[in-house]
Amino acid sequence: MEFILDNQLDNDSAFIADMTLCRLQLMNDEQYPWLILVPRRENIVEMYELSKSDQRQLWEEIALISQLMKKLFSPHKLNIGALGNIVRQLHIHVIARNTDDKAWPGPVWGAHPTLAYQQEHQQKTIDNIIQELKAQNLIA
Repeated sequence: MEFILDNQLDNDSAFIADMTLCRLQLMNDEQYPWLILVPRRENIVEMYELSKSDQRQLWEEIALISQLMKKLFSPHKLNIGALGNIVRQLHIHVIARNTDDKAWPGPVWGAHPTLAYQQEHQQKTIDNIIQELKAQNLIA
């Protein structure tokens, strides 16, 4: 079977790159630097459904993206979560949080209406992330 990104994830985020296991997406909310990792495996809802090697690779990619977020956005704290209550397809949120962001110290979900990126700012953010991924040899 071919990997298909959930429609809601596709509509709410922009493609950045495919890593070894995961598709990396930028959430379309410029209030928070917010990346989403989606394992490119069909019909996976929970982490335990991945093979052992894919589980290890997922945790490695979460750690690598966390380090990238820390370097690029200098957050006070990183929030990492896999909720899946609305979108069942397994996906992991990595959100850079700061004490002065609108939702601090609470969760970002439902705190405020989404503020979509302006196209130029979104593309610049994606380009910066791609540049860092390439510098770390995480993508070709």
